Amino acid sequence: MKRFVVAAAAVCALAVAAVPAVVSAWGNTGHRLIGVAAVRALPDDLPAFLRTTAAATEVGELSREPDRWKGAGQPHDRERDTAHFVDMDDAGHIMNAQGPSIDALPNLKSEYDAALIAAGLDVNDAGYLPYAIMDGYQQLVRDFAYWRVLNAVEARETDPGKRAWYREDRLRREALILRDMGVLGHYVGDGSQPHHTTIHYNGWDRNTPNPERFTTSRQTHGLFEGAFTARVARLDLVEAGMAAPRVDAFDMKARVASYLKTTLAEVSPFYRLEKEGGFRDGDARGATFAVARLSAAAAELRDFYVAAWRASADVSIGWPAVKVAEVEAGTADPWLAMYGED
Repeated sequence: MKRFVVAAAAVCALAVAAVPAVVSAWGNTGHRLIGVAAVRALPDDLPAFLRTTAAATEVGELSREPDRWKGAGQPHDRERDTAHFVDMDDAGHIMNAQGPSIDALPNLKSEYDAALIAAGLDVNDAGYLPYAIMDGYQQLVRDFAYWRVLNAVEARETDPGKRAWYREDRLRREALILRDMGVLGHYVGDGSQPHHTTIHYNGWDRNTPNPERFTTSRQTHGLFEGAFTARVARLDLVEAGMAAPRVDAFDMKARVASYLKTTLAEVSPFYRLEKEGGFRDGDARGATFAVARLSAAAAELRDFYVAAWRASADVSIGWPAVKVAEVEAGTADPWLAMYGED
């Protein structure tokens, strides 16, 4: 439970007693910016309904959703709150050298839990952010696959009743796509915040060597990702810092591991910058660091969206299963697969 009581605001600075809160990477401002920037960067081959100002705004708002789920009670909170982080040691092992490597995670979260338990580690302290990202990506592939089928068959269906149902279901699917893009965006956003990838998640871990004498303050996490980021982050800066797309030969599991390791590599630079006063008002270094992390998340999220769209062309959906490619080619009728036989 140690991870769930990190203070999320610098209320102590106001001489007010700190109220424990669940960590929420980037706060509202950062998550909104990541979602908006990612959608605004989508290429023209994605559906037109996504390439609109309204869609970007919606995804930005829905990117906050997993933080808004918190507080529902158990088992909901224990299961979902651990999705926002993964505590790696400096070498990329979960929790410590006995934990699984981020490069060799089991395929299933249940297997991951078992590996942690076998290593004597607490499942809830470790977090399962990699699986939250992979799950969100796979869900979006399914969403896009259904949309492809609905969009293709609606345009050529001659039966008025069936065509009307296809249209209604396409609109339902578009709403679900925006929602699921937001959820995936949240976890990808969490993955760019260095504190959400490390055992040093709120001040340097006091149980590990600290040769550079980094801060161990329990205010570190919340001060950085909340009010500070809200002050310095701007959409134009985030967009300007986004890397070029990297979607060819997309390997979901390898990409997640690479992304989280890249963020892990920013943990020590963050603490060095904090030690040097880089996050004080008027020091541009802290703003540059925060915006760079937001830009990294937006670029990664854009690539996950594009990869999910591309992957959706090669799957089967519904029951009895129908191939998306065959429906789009006009060689398969998806009515039973979509509407159901009963």
